[in-house]
Amino acid sequence: MSVYTVKQMARLSGVSVRALHHYDAIGLLKPRAVGANGYRYYDRQDLLRLQQILFHRALETPLKDIQAALDQPGFDLTAALRAQRVRLAAEAERYARLVDVVDRTLADLEGDETMDDKMLFEGFDPKKQAGYEAELVERYGEPMAERIAQSKAGMKAWGKTDWSQFQEEAKAIEHDLAKALTQGLPVDSAPVTAIMRRHWAWIGKSWNREPTPDAFAGLAHLYQDNPEFTARYEAIAPGLTEYFAEAMRAFARGR
Repeated sequence: MSVYTVKQMARLSGVSVRALHHYDAIGLLKPRAVGANGYRYYDRQDLLRLQQILFHRALETPLKDIQAALDQPGFDLTAALRAQRVRLAAEAERYARLVDVVDRTLADLEGDETMDDKMLFEGFDPKKQAGYEAELVERYGEPMAERIAQSKAGMKAWGKTDWSQFQEEAKAIEHDLAKALTQGLPVDSAPVTAIMRRHWAWIGKSWNREPTPDAFAGLAHLYQDNPEFTARYEAIAPGLTEYFAEAMRAFARGR
């Protein structure tokens, strides 16, 4: 049976070492054994438990509820996977609708077809968006509620061109940072700092105000802890989530 150290577990799963240490501390994912040298060791059962944690996180289940579900007497992994498949299939269908909206919006912007303004927002789930916002407020307190309201007020006046440019800049930042990662550039190097300066401005545009260094660093932790961000960045380049977060923290320290 294969045994993995915490670093190997992180590389295999895409979950940061920091997150694995946190899961250990709260009892959500304890290593199978701890060596005399203090190293954590995980086996395949631990891998399957981590997979369950990530499936639950993808379905936006709070950590405390995940632990209660996994530690429930008589927990049936097969039954849990079947139930998760049903929910994930529904999510896949929703994302397929969103991809269709993206394609039709691009066709509209490029002049290939005309899209009714109401169709711009087909496929979005208001309840899901409200849930994201509630999670942020719970994590960062009432100042985050004010920031969300300010962000919405700023975006309300955006037109199609504003949204298109905003999304294209996000993709460009991610692409350039992935290139820096593959080149082995330090997170505090001049080229990476320049990319982070663009990301700082991008966040400021989204929030309708310049972020504070603490808020920018806090956002880096959110990128690491949220499985949707992790899935997005790891799909672009393995290790990008951790690299992105470290670059943001390095930039925040320099402000």
